[in-house]
Amino acid sequence: MTRPLTPANKLLQRVGWSWQDGLLILAIIALLLGIVKTAAQFSGVYDPKLVINTNLSELPSYTAQTLLRMTVAYFLSLGFTLVYAYTAYRSAVAAQILLPLLDILQSIPVLSFLPGVVLALIGLFPGQRIGIEIAAVILIFTGMTWNMTFSFYQSLSNIPKELLEAARIYRLNFWQRFWTLELPIGAIGLVWNSVMSVAGGWFFLIAIESFTLGKRSFRLPGLGSFLAKAADEGNYRAIFWGLMVLIGVIVLLDFLVWRPLIAWVERFKFEMVTSENAPQSEVLDFLRRSPTLRAFSQQILQPFWQNVDRGLNQTLTRFSRRSFSGKTSSLGRWFNGLFVSGFAFIVIWGTWEAVLLLRTLDLSDWRQLMIGAIESALRVMTALILSLLWTVPVGVAIGRNPKLAQILQPIVQIVASVPATALFPVLLLFLARLGGGLQIGSVALMMLGTMWYILFNVIAGAQSIPSELFEAAKIYKLSLIERWQTVILPGIFPYLITGIITAVGGAWNASIVSEYVHFQGHTLTTTGLGETISVATASGNFPLLLAATGVMSLLVVLTNRLVWRRLYQLAQEKYQLM
Repeated sequence: MTRPLTPANKLLQRVGWSWQDGLLILAIIALLLGIVKTAAQFSGVYDPKLVINTNLSELPSYTAQTLLRMTVAYFLSLGFTLVYAYTAYRSAVAAQILLPLLDILQSIPVLSFLPGVVLALIGLFPGQRIGIEIAAVILIFTGMTWNMTFSFYQSLSNIPKELLEAARIYRLNFWQRFWTLELPIGAIGLVWNSVMSVAGGWFFLIAIESFTLGKRSFRLPGLGSFLAKAADEGNYRAIFWGLMVLIGVIVLLDFLVWRPLIAWVERFKFEMVTSENAPQSEVLDFLRRSPTLRAFSQQILQPFWQNVDRGLNQTLTRFSRRSFSGKTSSLGRWFNGLFVSGFAFIVIWGTWEAVLLLRTLDLSDWRQLMIGAIESALRVMTALILSLLWTVPVGVAIGRNPKLAQILQPIVQIVASVPATALFPVLLLFLARLGGGLQIGSVALMMLGTMWYILFNVIAGAQSIPSELFEAAKIYKLSLIERWQTVILPGIFPYLITGIITAVGGAWNASIVSEYVHFQGHTLTTTGLGETISVATASGNFPLLLAATGVMSLLVVLTNRLVWRRLYQLAQEKYQLM
């Protein structure tokens, strides 16, 4: 016997609502209230004597503040990625400057950015907490954005030629080409590298939320500073619960954000046949079935976006018509000249200021830098080789098997996101028993800052290989080795090189937390550039900090120019989808 509907249920049935929609609305309201309440804590006067409390009751507030910093930094990174990579892709003149500059920027460790950023924002917001908060967001941004930028540029550079030809035939303007071709082509790699970039933000969280600059200590309430305080005190109970909260946040973000995005961007995959095992997401299925969201999309979002799209197309069409009068070439030359002149001025001014600082260093400082560079370089290469041995086969397995990806992806994100310095007390105790100490521990920490860049890029590369290529391999009965030689390795090669480029920069960045570690009130060090940068930052020795950063950047740029960029060009010329 069917129960009669109540008036409330009749109303919900008439408008197409369900209990899921009510839950969704409540969740959105709770999220907005949480953001407003958390953001309110970011204002006010900064307390330089702030004491981080390792009481477990503080964890919810600390976690909310860290999440807000991470979210703001991610969207800042996403905007930078789209503008920077697209500018380098569409302008040959800009690319000659922006790509080498990107090599330099991604090779500069977070702690090298720290003094200039913090001191500038303290001067801009004297005594205010907002200045330190903005500095923390910018530093998290520097740990996120380079990987995403490299990935998006690589995707744009490998657009199939027939699609570019179709865009020219249909005379798509700048906006139409970006929105219908270029952004969708880069969507898969951008989403997977966003996962890695956010993991990179978590990795450096402790160094960002709790650091020393000269004689001044800066602390911000957050999950990173909570773990830093717990690790320094040897409070294993607080470390355990802090890591449990961090893992819970990562799992929740994976379920609510990354899995839906990974399943959604599958629609942009370039293939002639439908993949048998497309990624799935319960959250995405729920959102697609929601009558409330469907009505909102049809009645508000789609008309609004159509008006924006129409306005942009009309504006750009009028601009493109004027371009044939000959004004565009002069405008382009004027823009390129202005761009090059401004960049040249910044380089000359920065070089002069650097020379004034470096004059204060003596021969012993430079000898220390050279020895540190050699030892750190050996650790970086060791970490890279060890990382490649397992990330390539595992990444291909995850990328080609969505069911396996749904199981392993959250695990990989958790391991990639856990701040390494929070695990160092346990790792160091283990290595102390083996007799390895920080010499082996620093390589292990570098691997934690290296291998995930390669893994996530290999996953994205394997996922982007058209399914018809594997169908052809089955038809021709290729063996496993032949499939790797003719389909898998050529398919993932551009992504693999992108991953290696960012991984090398990540390994050098990780040296700042792997060669200089605070442990239970003691400071453990091992000779290297990362140790020199950490010591110079803590002591406020800006000339030595600049010199160490310059040497590290030079090593990364030379390696990229002489080795990885040549392989990158090979990937574009030989392994691009035709």
